[in-house]
Amino acid sequence: MPNIHQGGCQCGALRYQFAAPLQDIAHCHCSICRRSTGGIVTTWITVPLASFQWLAGTPQAYASSTTCTRYFCSTCGAHLALLTTLSPESLDVTIATLDHPEQAAADRHIWVQSRLPWLRLDPQLPEEDQENL
Repeated sequence: MPNIHQGGCQCGALRYQFAAPLQDIAHCHCSICRRSTGGIVTTWITVPLASFQWLAGTPQAYASSTTCTRYFCSTCGAHLALLTTLSPESLDVTIATLDHPEQAAADRHIWVQSRLPWLRLDPQLPEEDQENL
C-alpha cells in the first residue's frame, strides 16, 4: 500500500497529494528559501515528480534562480513546492504545508554555509555545505 500524503495552502485554494514515503527531508538554510518564504529555514521533502499531483487549484510559478522554479498560492502567498533542473525527476514540497507535518521529521541540514549564525536547530542531524543530490 503506497504512502499517500496530502497538503495545501493556508486559504485552501491549492491542494496536492503525493504517494511516497516521508523520507529525504531536509532543513534548507539557503538565502533564497529565506527570502521566498519569509522563514529562517525551510524544511523540504523530496518526492518523485511522477508521484505528485495538484488536486485543486493552479499554483503561480516563480523562477527564483536559473535552475529553480517555486510554486505558491496567488491568493494567500503560501510557498508549496520547488522544481529544480538539477534533479528533474523529483519535486521538493514544503513540510509545513502537509496536512500532518508532525509525521515528517527532517533527516539533515542543507546549504549550511548560508545558515544564520545564531540559529540552532536539530544539531544532531548531519550537515551539507550545499546539497548532495
